[in-house]
Formats: sequence, C-alpha cells, structure tokens
Amino acid sequence: MNEKEIAFETALKRLEEIVTSLEKGDVSLENAINLFEEGIHTVEVCREKLSNAEKRIKKLVKNSNGTFSLSDFHFE
Repeated sequence: MNEKEIAFETALKRLEEIVTSLEKGDVSLENAINLFEEGIHTVEVCREKLSNAEKRIKKLVKNSNGTFSLSDFHFE
C-alpha cells in the first residue's frame, strides 16, 4: 500500500504501536532501530496528511455588503 492510500488514522495508530514497542524495551537492538526508522517515516506521512488537510480548510467570511465568501483559514 502506498503512502497516499494510507489513512491518517491508520498511520497514527501504527505510530502508537511503534512507540509502545519501543517503550517496552523488549525488542532487539536491530528491531528497535528498524522500528525507529519506520516511526520517523510514519511521522512524516502524518505531517504531510495534516498539512494537506490544513490547506483544504476554509472559513466562511461575511463581506461588508452582506454576502459571504470562502477564504483560507489561518491557524494561530
């Protein structure tokens, strides 16, 4: 499955699983390194999906003449 097909929630769940495995400390060094690398990659996937979602969010603005329009929403 490629990254575009992975849902944010799926990637986040996998990241939680990785963190749990690493926190337990019962994995081999090699496996821990592989999990860490997968975790870094999964964080990037989540970041990209969040960034894309932010770009899609719009807010409804009431214009001075009483009409409404959509504009980009800026997070503060």
